[in-house]
Amino acid sequence: MVHVEEQTLIAVDKSQIVEKSADFFKQGFRLVAITCAAKDSFELTYSFDKDYKVTNLRVVLPKVDPVLPSITSAYFAAFTYENELKDLFGINVTGLALDFKGNFYKLSMKTPFAPQPQPPVK
Repeated sequence: MVHVEEQTLIAVDKSQIVEKSADFFKQGFRLVAITCAAKDSFELTYSFDKDYKVTNLRVVLPKVDPVLPSITSAYFAAFTYENELKDLFGINVTGLALDFKGNFYKLSMKTPFAPQPQPPVK
């Protein structure tokens, strides 16, 4: 039998994500994942775990000119997720500790999940 814990989802403004992530780090949470869903806006979910309980922070960004501060000051490993957000969705993640400048992945088109994907890269 699988036991599934209820997860907490907390909506935060993008201006709060660095502070909230730093607070989670100080409390001993580990970063599990940063995911993004795109429809009318970008919905980013930051998942953290402590004592086998997952807490999610949700940030909503507009699809036009999305900008988001990096949480790599608290969770260095977030650079992988945040570079992915830049490459796939065209989200401008500022203050990255390790910034691949849109070259984290080798893609056939630039920002394939952005509102208007660019033509294939030659």
